[in-house]
Amino acid sequence: MISVIIRGQQIRLLREERGYTLQELASRAHLSLSYLSEIERESKRPSLKTIEKLAAALNVSKARLLDGGSGKDGALSIGEKIRVIRTEKGMSLNDLASAAGISPSYLSEIERGSVYPSLATLKQIARELGVSALVLMSYEGSLGHKLKTLREEYGMTQAQLARAAGVTAGLIGQIEQGKVQPSLKTLEKLAQVMGVTPCYFIMEPGAVDQMLSMMNPELRELLMHPNVQAILNMACNLSRSELQFVLQFIQLYKQSGCGNASG
Repeated sequence: MISVIIRGQQIRLLREERGYTLQELASRAHLSLSYLSEIERESKRPSLKTIEKLAAALNVSKARLLDGGSGKDGALSIGEKIRVIRTEKGMSLNDLASAAGISPSYLSEIERGSVYPSLATLKQIARELGVSALVLMSYEGSLGHKLKTLREEYGMTQAQLARAAGVTAGLIGQIEQGKVQPSLKTLEKLAQVMGVTPCYFIMEPGAVDQMLSMMNPELRELLMHPNVQAILNMACNLSRSELQFVLQFIQLYKQSGCGNASG
C-alpha cells in the first residue's frame, strides 16, 4: 500500500522561516508539543485533518507539506466515491441521475462498479456533486491509511474504535489493511466516532487546492475571503439537519428582501 507522507523537514523550515518556535506552532495548530516534534522528525504520520491545521497555521497549501504517491490498494472505487458523496449530500439516485443527464439505471451500474463512465459523464456527475472530477478519479491516500492515522492520532486502539463504532476489531483491522471496504453505514459510524464526515475518508490530499486552481480568479478570491472562510469553517461542523436549517433561513432572509437592504 502506498501512503501519503508528510515532509517533516519542510514543516520545520517553514516554521523557522516564520520565526515560530516549536511551542508556538503547536499552539497555533492546536497540537501537542511532543506530537508536533514527532511530525517534524517524521516518526509520526499525521492525518489529513492535522495536515490541514498545520497548513493553516503556516499559511501555506497542504501540497507544500506532502509527498504523495498513488495506488489503488484499499482505495474506494469511483462508483463507491460517487455513492458516498451523493448520500452525504442527501441526493437520491434519481436526483443525481436527472441532474447529470443520465438514466438512474446507468448511474446505479456506475455506483456498483458494473460499468466505467466516460470522462464527459464523470465530469457531469462531479459537477452535480459539487466536487472536482479529480476527487472521483484519484486514488492517492487510501481509506485504510486515513482511518489508521486518525485512530492513532486520537490514541485509540482498534478494539476501542470498534467498540465505539459498534463493529468488530477484526473489521477495523481489515479496513486499515485495505483487505475490505466498509459499507456506507459502517463508514458513517466510523466518521461519527472520529469527528469527521464520511467524505473525509475519500477526499484526496490536495484535492481542495486542485479545485481552487481550476476556478476563475474572481470565484477563487471570493472563496478565500476571511468572512467566507469563517462561514465555511462553521458549516463543516454542522449536522445535515442543522445545515438544512441554515440554508432555509438564508432563503427566507433573501426572499424577505433583507439581504438587499442597504446599511
